[in-house]
Amino acid sequence: MPFTLKKHKAIVGKKIQIFLIQELGIEPKVGQRLTSKGRIFDENMNTINTGDTIPTEYIYIAVFEGATRGLKPLVEFSDFAIFDKPTNLMVHPISKNTPYSLLDEIRYHFGEDANLIHRIDAETSGLVIVGKNKKSEIELKDMFQEKKYHKSYLAIVQGKIKEEIKIDKGLDREGLAIGVRMKVCDDGKESITIIKPIKYNKEKDLTLIEAIPLTGRQHQIRVHLYSIGHTILGDPIYGIDDVNAENYLNKTLSEEDRFKVTKSNRLWLHANYLEFTFKDVTYKIFSKNRDIYKEFE
Repeated sequence: MPFTLKKHKAIVGKKIQIFLIQELGIEPKVGQRLTSKGRIFDENMNTINTGDTIPTEYIYIAVFEGATRGLKPLVEFSDFAIFDKPTNLMVHPISKNTPYSLLDEIRYHFGEDANLIHRIDAETSGLVIVGKNKKSEIELKDMFQEKKYHKSYLAIVQGKIKEEIKIDKGLDREGLAIGVRMKVCDDGKESITIIKPIKYNKEKDLTLIEAIPLTGRQHQIRVHLYSIGHTILGDPIYGIDDVNAENYLNKTLSEEDRFKVTKSNRLWLHANYLEFTFKDVTYKIFSKNRDIYKEFE
């Protein structure tokens, strides 16, 4: 399990945040984060919140401790590393009960100061940058915030795409049955994706494409391709009915039924290339995962 409980002798009646700073040497912002996220408990496992006084002789702090399942960085440098994430792996735990995520590997390899610079969907495979220390994390996140990078994806889509397409359609939350779904709309946030066909498989009626997102909206590539009638192979949310999409999100859609509905048991979207400049050095990183080519053929 990623979270473990660490027991500490406490001072009954002392404000929890003062205790964390004075007695445990925890930085104020770290202590604030621990209390706001409900990660500090008394001996009865009741949450101790910001501003509370300590009610028991001991307290417990839930600490994230990464565990490995054998995934190693694709490349590693002094300030950052890049993982080639497999499909069906969350980059970050969504609750204390999440058994495993990419963050497990990050903290296992590089310690508690290492962190994700950006995120990709659990279903999407491919390249993810990791800052190995707080300074590099801030600098690299600023780079992403200012869009000073280039990245591209590979995808297998339904139908034939003959020529390059620029999809310039605003995106917003759908706000209907499937809460995570996005939709194209005129008053949505600006979203632009370049689609370049690579190869067409006539027998399967599938096209291998390169997708270059010029903006970074949630599900951008998936929604844009769906909006022009070329759903990504294996997409369990877009291009299928609400019942099956809801069952997938609730983890009640069997593998057999998913295959019947989406024609695959994974989303064939892969973060394949990253290019950026960090400390005056330009990095151009390609994924070494070849699964998408094998599936297309």
